[in-house]
Amino acid sequence: MPTKEISRPCMDCKDAEIAFTVRKRQLCSDCYKRFISYKVHRRLEPYRPTKQQETRPKILVPLSLGVSSAVLLRIVDDQIQHQLSKVFSKVFFDLHVLVVNPSSNTTSSDSFDQHYDALLKEFPRHDHTRLSVYDIFDYIPDMKEIMHEYAGSQFSDDSSLSNEDRLAAFRGSISTASSKADLDYVLLTRLVAAVAQKNNCQTVFWGDSDSRLAAKALAGVSKGRGASMTWQVSDGMSPWGCMPELSNIVIPEPPLSDNVLTKNLSIDELMIRYVQTQGAKYPGIMSNVARTANKLEHPGFDDATGCALCGGLLGNTRGNTGVTVTSQSADSEASQFCYGCMRSRPDPMLN
Repeated sequence: MPTKEISRPCMDCKDAEIAFTVRKRQLCSDCYKRFISYKVHRRLEPYRPTKQQETRPKILVPLSLGVSSAVLLRIVDDQIQHQLSKVFSKVFFDLHVLVVNPSSNTTSSDSFDQHYDALLKEFPRHDHTRLSVYDIFDYIPDMKEIMHEYAGSQFSDDSSLSNEDRLAAFRGSISTASSKADLDYVLLTRLVAAVAQKNNCQTVFWGDSDSRLAAKALAGVSKGRGASMTWQVSDGMSPWGCMPELSNIVIPEPPLSDNVLTKNLSIDELMIRYVQTQGAKYPGIMSNVARTANKLEHPGFDDATGCALCGGLLGNTRGNTGVTVTSQSADSEASQFCYGCMRSRPDPMLN
């Protein structure tokens, strides 16, 4: 029986149609899975248990139930199942799954609840924690003081309100979409780090796609957060002692809607759109953005002063590397925040 002719064969196996393009490599579905699984397996080798270890290391995987993070969880779980299938093999690590409601100021939707229930059924052997961004008040006790110092006298936190209403009021004190999106990302990162510390997790596996990492690098520099690229985009130690890993996994992003007013978009949203549109034209250049960030030298956090809000390097009393924004030097509370946080701070004199 004649074999079926393949018009666009996979570059590796030559036996199936192309399903994904990873930079310049065009792969079928099975070869793509093997490619990703091999990258994950290499990163998991350092967690192979030794005779001196009494307990297995614990790894946190934060999920938004989106494509990238869900694919990452599936890949890591497959590695664990593969270890369990061997007769004399041991599981290298324990997995703790953190599901964060992607909306910071609204309640969970029915579809999100359904996806979460499906997650529990699909991955029952792992520990799970479900939170919303406003739960940061329960994990960071001094969050009230940080908010007051960050927002200034024009904002007053009411502890009698629910955590959801408190966060909504705090976000309401910030005027621009870019500043709100920047604050949401900072709070999400702080929450994930706090959960990792509370559960004694050694590492956080972020499910960022290659294009999202490139957009994060460009947006971070645009917002004055270039100093944090060594741990936000690269696999470096974070200010809270958790080391991000698996940041260069190439996972395709779903297409974006074109029916959006760009004036209402934040810097982060603009950058992800720019990377996805230009990445199709210049895939080599866009893929090099995240890899270039990986070459930056990590400054270390041992003796450095950290920003009260984001935890990044403060540099000195006037902001990162001596760069200041308007009236920062005259503000007695400005020395607690880095340059990136100062730019998004809800102060009329800074906007």
